[in-house]
This record gives sequence, C-alpha cells and structure tokens, in this order.
Amino acid sequence: MPVATEPEQAVHFENVGVTLGGVQVLEGITASVPRGGSTAIIGPNGAGKTTLILALLAHVPYDGMIHVPKLADGRTPKIGYVPQKLTFDRGLPLTVIEFLTMGDQRMPFWFGVGRANRRRAVELLEAVRSEQLETRRVGALSGGELQRVLLALALQNKPDLLILDEPAAGVDCHGETLFCEVLESLRAKWHFTQVMVSHDLSTVTHHATHVICLNRKVVAEGPPEAVLTPETLGSLFGLHMGIGRVQSMPADHHECSGNCCEGDHHA
Repeated sequence: MPVATEPEQAVHFENVGVTLGGVQVLEGITASVPRGGSTAIIGPNGAGKTTLILALLAHVPYDGMIHVPKLADGRTPKIGYVPQKLTFDRGLPLTVIEFLTMGDQRMPFWFGVGRANRRRAVELLEAVRSEQLETRRVGALSGGELQRVLLALALQNKPDLLILDEPAAGVDCHGETLFCEVLESLRAKWHFTQVMVSHDLSTVTHHATHVICLNRKVVAEGPPEAVLTPETLGSLFGLHMGIGRVQSMPADHHECSGNCCEGDHHA
C-alpha cells in the first residue's frame, strides 16, 4: 500500500511574528501553502491577514522564517500581487493599455504604444476577459473592472505564486463571480499557486483547496471541509458564526448575499 506524502509547499511560515508601532500584530505563525492550490487566509478584522501577506512580500519586518522553496527546475518562484485597492488620481488621462505597458514603454506615450507591448497587454486583457477595456481611462473603471486590470498587471511576468489581498472588496456580486471564474480558469491553465485573503466564506468554500484561519495566531489550517466547521468559525468570529449559516463573514468593504459565487464561483 503506497504511503501518503505531504503536498509540496509553495510557502512555509515558521514561528512568524510581526510587531508594528509597538503592537504585536502576529504571533508564532506556523502554516504552509501547498504548491499548485488555492489557499485562502480568513479571519476577523484586525486578525493580521494583510500583515501576513505583507510579510511574505517583505514589505514589513518580521521575526521567524518565511521560506519560499525553489521550483523543480531550480528557479526562484516569481510572485504576482493584486492589492486590495489602488490609490491614484482618477483624473489622470491614462488608458488601460498605457497603464499595462508603462513599465516596458521607452518612448513617451504621445508617440503611441509600441506594437509588441500592445500585443502583450491585449493578450493579458483577453486572459482576464477584459479586452473591451483597452481604450478606457483607468480612472473611469468600476471596482470590478479595475481589479481585473490589476490582475492582468500581476500576470505580466507569469508568476508562479499569485497573491491577492481581498480582490473582491468593493466589487458587486456579478463582478465578484466573474473574478472568481477568471481566477479558476487561469490557475487551471497556468498552474500557479494562489494565496488570497478573503472575507467571503462562499468564495472560500467553492474555490479554496486549503484554508488558514487567522486571528493573530493560527486558529486552524487545512482543507475547507475540515476547517470550516461551526466550532472553528465560532472560535474565530464569535459564537453567532458557529451556529448560523456558514455563507459570508462580516466585512468592512463588501456586503453580499453570500450566494453570488454559489455553484461556481485587514488587518
């Protein structure tokens, strides 16, 4: 009888702690992200979810160890990041195609976008089902449209590890469902590992393959069916979450019926 083996890790947190402004935000975090899967990080507001992501991205100092193993071919994994929101001047006369090519464009945009750069950008927009946004101003995009453009930007370098911090925050149910579908198809096609902070238990239930429950410490970790129990949710969010419908968590930025991703779809 074959011996069961542990899934290969894309990320391993070992006794990670973060203190910001004299306040301990994370303490003794030990958890793993299985390679090739979709890991969701959930927890109440103030639990340290975003801080853990920022530590992984080396944007905040931390104690302990965060290990991102090399790939089978010896490469260091490439990381893509989709932030929860993008702060910018919405009055800027910048089109989506210019936004996606500004890192590669050598000539001023008044000379036009280079042909090769435009082709790559359009391919990315097609991948996130947003090719119709090519000539739109970035400042005129809806929340869902902007998140898909940010996803396209994060995919530019074909990441092996894609990190998303509440990408559906402020997005309506239709936009959230579309975003979920796009991520599912891209992960199946491009085989990246996905790590996503989420407030929506419906999204987590239908799309996550691994869950890390966080409230300054790791409360539970494992497959959704093993972790998302009334007992764990009650411990994480309070007694009312443990006995009610396990559909959506309280969120500061996103309110939905909890059924918007049904069937497909800060800390």
